[in-house]
Amino acid sequence: MILDKLREWTTQLRFFFSRRKPREVDDELQFHIEQQIEANRAANIGEIEARRQALIAFGAVENSREACSKQHPSWLFETLMQDARYGFRGLRRNPAYAITAILTLALGIGTTTAVFSVVDRILFRSPPYADAGRLVSAGLTAPISPNEFLLTDSYYEWRDHQIPFAAITSEQGNEPCDLAEEKPARLSCSRVEASFLSTLGVTPLLGRGFSPEEDQPSAPKVALISYGLWRSSFALDPAVLNKTISIDGHATRVIGVLPKDFEMPTLEPSDILVPQALDQAVVSVPNSNAVTVVYVFARLKPGMSIEQAQAALKPMFDYSLSKAPPRFRNEVHLKVRSLRDRQMQHVSLTAWLLFGTVMIVLLIACANVASLMMARGAAREHELAVRAALGAGRARLVRQTLTEALLLFLTAAFAGCLVAEITLHIFIALAPDGIPFLSQAHIDLRVFLFTIMVSLLCAVLFGLAPALQRPRAEALGGRSLGSHARAALRQWLVAAEIAGSMILLVGGMLLFRSFWKLENQQLGIETASIVTARLSLGQQSYPTQQSQMAFFQHVEARLRRLPGVKALALSDALPPAGYEHSMLYGVIGVEGKPKPEGGTGGTVWWRWVTPEYFSALRIPLVQGEGFTAEEQDSNGHFMVLSKMLAEKMFPGENPIGQHLQPGLQGPWYTVVGIAANVKNGGLSEEQLPELYRLRRNRAEDWNSSGGVILETAFATSAAESWVRSEIADVDPTVPVQIDTLHHTVQRIADRPRFETLLVSCFAIVGLLLAVVGLYGVIAFLVAQRRREIGLRMALGASRVDILRLVMARGMVLVALGGITGLVVASFLSRLLSSLLFSVGPHDPLSLLAVTLALVVVALLAMLVPAFSAMKVDPNEALRCE
Repeated sequence: MILDKLREWTTQLRFFFSRRKPREVDDELQFHIEQQIEANRAANIGEIEARRQALIAFGAVENSREACSKQHPSWLFETLMQDARYGFRGLRRNPAYAITAILTLALGIGTTTAVFSVVDRILFRSPPYADAGRLVSAGLTAPISPNEFLLTDSYYEWRDHQIPFAAITSEQGNEPCDLAEEKPARLSCSRVEASFLSTLGVTPLLGRGFSPEEDQPSAPKVALISYGLWRSSFALDPAVLNKTISIDGHATRVIGVLPKDFEMPTLEPSDILVPQALDQAVVSVPNSNAVTVVYVFARLKPGMSIEQAQAALKPMFDYSLSKAPPRFRNEVHLKVRSLRDRQMQHVSLTAWLLFGTVMIVLLIACANVASLMMARGAAREHELAVRAALGAGRARLVRQTLTEALLLFLTAAFAGCLVAEITLHIFIALAPDGIPFLSQAHIDLRVFLFTIMVSLLCAVLFGLAPALQRPRAEALGGRSLGSHARAALRQWLVAAEIAGSMILLVGGMLLFRSFWKLENQQLGIETASIVTARLSLGQQSYPTQQSQMAFFQHVEARLRRLPGVKALALSDALPPAGYEHSMLYGVIGVEGKPKPEGGTGGTVWWRWVTPEYFSALRIPLVQGEGFTAEEQDSNGHFMVLSKMLAEKMFPGENPIGQHLQPGLQGPWYTVVGIAANVKNGGLSEEQLPELYRLRRNRAEDWNSSGGVILETAFATSAAESWVRSEIADVDPTVPVQIDTLHHTVQRIADRPRFETLLVSCFAIVGLLLAVVGLYGVIAFLVAQRRREIGLRMALGASRVDILRLVMARGMVLVALGGITGLVVASFLSRLLSSLLFSVGPHDPLSLLAVTLALVVVALLAMLVPAFSAMKVDPNEALRCE
């Protein structure tokens, strides 16, 4: 049965594509004529008259032959192939035109394809979960966290009583862990609920997920490992299932391997999944120290929208909010959003910016080629007029021109794929860490089909204008006749190109000015000659705070013996890469004063530091003396406030000697200094109030993470190697990240630098393409008006007059396109506000610089054809006519 169907389809395809032989058509036509002759004979008409009448009745044989051929399915395919062969020969006869058009299109299509391969996963492709459109992130939002979260006491109430979700789960985030195998390694472990994989719709590649019994505090240790860890540490050995490995010193059984494309909903890298193993009875007690933060993900029930889900959760949110202090309630909100929105919240705008930028570059390139095609069509007007006179219909000529456009664009599409592959490799090489999915971007079938689709669409849109040019009868005389309609259309295309390039230039200049201000701002700290080291101690080797303190003190003592050390400090958070700890301003108590009313008061960041922290980073103390060695050895608790926090907390008062309680409970701290404000949270983050706690020589002040800040009198490269060697002598198994503070600051700026570089490069490419188009139009107009220019010069026009004539025509196009581009850019630039730093979306300096640059480059492009017009010999121009 299947073979019969296959044979039938094959026969139909062969019939569709097989060309009908002319002899078969002639035999069929002859048969019908003979039939008519026989009918005439039967009517007693003579032989000669019977044939004559039969031929008259049948009509023109050639028309009948063509009509008969058109009835065969292969006729259309054969005609298209004929048009393609003719178009290919035409391109081969004019290689300069073909190469210019193909390279221009390949540049536009290639860059568009490369960027699409990057943004496809961010903007269009679904996450690697089953029915990912139903996955949401839910929880509370508060000033203390950028993402929605729940406390465990509220989470279990929501989980057990929620209505809108088919499944709900939680995770606690990532933390470092040590794998003690043949090759010990510091990995990233994620603590997740037993229902985590099933809620996401993920099935392990090997093994199974966690069971509820394994997600208990006293359950045996089990883990799921990532595909990358399975490949790097276990050589893809299936026998890894049920193997016992050591994680942070605990024997842990591997029960599964995650899929190759698995990713955490937060997009944080994770090597190992382990159960949360929370004691629900303990962590559900409100306001207890055991309550912890979890991040909640859920799967909507079929037919349930996000708005409906948020409305259904409102009663539980109100109940959870009622347990919060009244002054905090106005700043806590319920939030339910799609998983994609949570994942792409920081990169979606950048992705749209890059995609929109390359689409404008593509449109400029296509407009350029359309202008070239129209110029070529004007040169071929005589040929098209002759074909029309010989009987070619309007549709036939349009189809021929569109076929040539398709040939051009499809050839450019394949060349563009090569350009895209090269461009993509450049992107990946230049890109900083932290851009989602960039390293995974590649030209796959989906991206290739996008390229073909875009090429076909552009071929039809931009090939239609040249195809619809109707050849005029006057062209049969062989003279080159200018068409005002064609010239006007080409000029409109160039004006559109200039408008597009103006939009790109405005965006690029705004980002450049923003980046320049970002990189050159005052951070309040010294970055030169500072070496930093980040350390994280494993729980297996350093299980107690006492052992952790001993390690850091040992490291500090060894580093102080290094030559050239001017200052040395320890902190659990190194500036300016981000904060480690935060609290609400409203929970800070001041001795003798009530706690502030009317809200949380915002966020206050804090960190542990040793006495030389301020001198090592050259942070001025505007009041007080800061920390001393005696205070570090004492039993008291001491802190330094930032100037911003001191002014907010003690307006018009002296904060030195005041006593603060940072939190709802805990010891009271004495304020011993006020430090100048520092941008400790990063380059683009808002400057926030901060307090510094003295890390004393007591175990209770230490934990497993720490950083070294060393000011050296020698070259930082030499100091880096010395620091690494000293730490390795203390414990070679402790992972350490050593860098200079200057390089750290530069690395934080890598992402805005990369975005600025890409947009600026595309803007320059767009400007060059637009200028090339402007040059082409002006040169074409000069060639077309050569006789007029000669006549003007013969009548007394000077060369300056001719220069003014040509330049004025070009400047009209520049002004029209530039003004249009500025108007459109003024609306679109508002979308960039969140990407700009200390620069407004309508920054006048940026707009002025872009306008001047466009005018100067356009003038340079027009000078070449203008000088050519000035050299026209009036006698020669008139003689040629």
